[in-house]
Amino acid sequence: MSLIKLTIKGISYSQTQSGAYALVLSEMEGTRTLPIIIGAFEAQSIAIALEKEIRPPRPLTHDLFKTFADRFTIAVKQVIIHKLVDGVFYSSLVCEKDGEEEVIDTRTSDAIALAVRFNAPIYTYENILDKAGIYLKLDEELIIEEDLESEEIEFSLEEEEAAAKDRYASLSLQELHDQLNEAVANEDYEMAAKIRDEISKRS
Repeated sequence: MSLIKLTIKGISYSQTQSGAYALVLSEMEGTRTLPIIIGAFEAQSIAIALEKEIRPPRPLTHDLFKTFADRFTIAVKQVIIHKLVDGVFYSSLVCEKDGEEEVIDTRTSDAIALAVRFNAPIYTYENILDKAGIYLKLDEELIIEEDLESEEIEFSLEEEEAAAKDRYASLSLQELHDQLNEAVANEDYEMAAKIRDEISKRS
């Protein structure tokens, strides 16, 4: 069974589960996307790894794993989302040390957080995309191709971005930098990313 390469399309609040997020993966050569419900900590960890300019004052768990692996010359070569059972995705880390390969079971959210840090590719199988994949229309509405265990995931990325723009548009650059430093110090990396975007837009 051939593997299909995925990329991270974005992270959004889950409209169906309080306190959870929807991680959206999309196939590199196609229009299907794979929405995966993850916890707030994992969503924050993935977002921080994607935002290269934000550095947490203390290493997160996945950063510690990366440092540990680097110290002992262990590389994460790829992540494979290999199974979907009752709406739960199962994944594996394909690791390598001294030329020997090991496959380690892991939660998908942890696997993605590590894949970003190791610049490792993410794959899944055709049958998983057939079962849980959705198509992204040009107007950004997500239409469910298969019923993912009766959980519909709605995304409001544009509304969130608009609200963030309104919130920070009236602030000066110095105020934005002050709030950015405060957000990082408080480990509120989601807010820090939005403030960083506003600063970058003005530069």
